[in-house]
Amino acid sequence: MALITCNFYSDTLGLSTSMHVILPQQTHTQIGMENVTGKGLHPTLYLLHGLSDDDSIWLRRTSIERYVAQLGIAVVMPQVHRSFYTDMAEGGRYWSFISEELPALARSFFPLSDRREDNFVAGLSMGGYGAFKLALRKPDQYAAAASLSGALDMAAHMDNASGALSRAELERIFGPSIAGTENDLLHLLKESQASTGPRPLLYQCCGTEDFLYEDNQTFRQACAQTDFQLTYEEGPGAHEWGYWDAKIQDVLKWLPLAKKE
Repeated sequence: MALITCNFYSDTLGLSTSMHVILPQQTHTQIGMENVTGKGLHPTLYLLHGLSDDDSIWLRRTSIERYVAQLGIAVVMPQVHRSFYTDMAEGGRYWSFISEELPALARSFFPLSDRREDNFVAGLSMGGYGAFKLALRKPDQYAAAASLSGALDMAAHMDNASGALSRAELERIFGPSIAGTENDLLHLLKESQASTGPRPLLYQCCGTEDFLYEDNQTFRQACAQTDFQLTYEEGPGAHEWGYWDAKIQDVLKWLPLAKKE
């Protein structure tokens, strides 16, 4: 595998930012790892970070590079700060960045496929929210999306702000309201039922000791009222990296990857 730290300028954000990228590499003499790559452009997993993290965190806290080595997929890990992957009311246009500019730039820099069936997104906590928002708002671009311990009911957090996020910060991100907007995943689920477009596969997991467990139950119940195909898993676990390191391996096994030629 090749690991690249990519520093670049974003016209959408009006600033320099970064992403970490893992690219498949066919090797024959490397000790301790078997690497696989297919012909042509690489299938891609966009892997999103949580509230207090950055684009390096999946590399620092998990063995994601080793986990994807035999799958022949690229992994793009962008930086979005505390934006909730949203065009902020007071701040950067991070939704436009993550949904439009980032994929286009990444494909201009690296040999990545733009086919829907080759593109996937996953994330933890705030990144789980971002992953499902991309899947629900851009279903024509992603074949599958996974949320690990996702913050999936942000309208409820706006009404009961506490802990790591104050209401003032939420309003700087989302404006005065989330419910019923394009930043409300439960609203997006309902709206999607009027569409005849494609349905990305969804994977959702959360530990039963996680403070976001109620969020995940709310989303799961709402999704059950739709025709989305949701794979749901729960079990003992808190909001911590031991859980996410284990579950990202399950996500990679679940992804609908085409067989390598």
